[in-house]
Amino acid sequence: MIDRRGFVALGALVAVLPAAARAHHGWRWVSDEDFTLSGLVRSVKLGNPHGIVEVEAADGAVWTAEIGQPWRNAAAGLPEDRLVPRAAITFEGHRAADPDERRMKAERVVFEGMRYTLYPDRD
Repeated sequence: MIDRRGFVALGALVAVLPAAARAHHGWRWVSDEDFTLSGLVRSVKLGNPHGIVEVEAADGAVWTAEIGQPWRNAAAGLPEDRLVPRAAITFEGHRAADPDERRMKAERVVFEGMRYTLYPDRD
């Protein structure tokens, strides 16, 4: 059981974490506007807390797309084993609120002619 000193220490630890580390998970770091990213897969890292797909857009810019947790991707039917380098892919969701950051959170993935909805509870 954590006593009052434990809560104070925990609060102090959270306060010194970089803002990016504190705000990374969830949706607070993204803009409210819809965003679509299409390109070719460069690399894929799947697992918890979510998957990461690096994508090269048509203009050559490299973006990071965050997809769902393994259970969420499986529930949507996303074929993770076919997410390989050079595969054409489109992500629909929201980009980072920081315009200098090439990162987005995908709500849907369009891949091999199919649309996979990772977050059906979001519009």
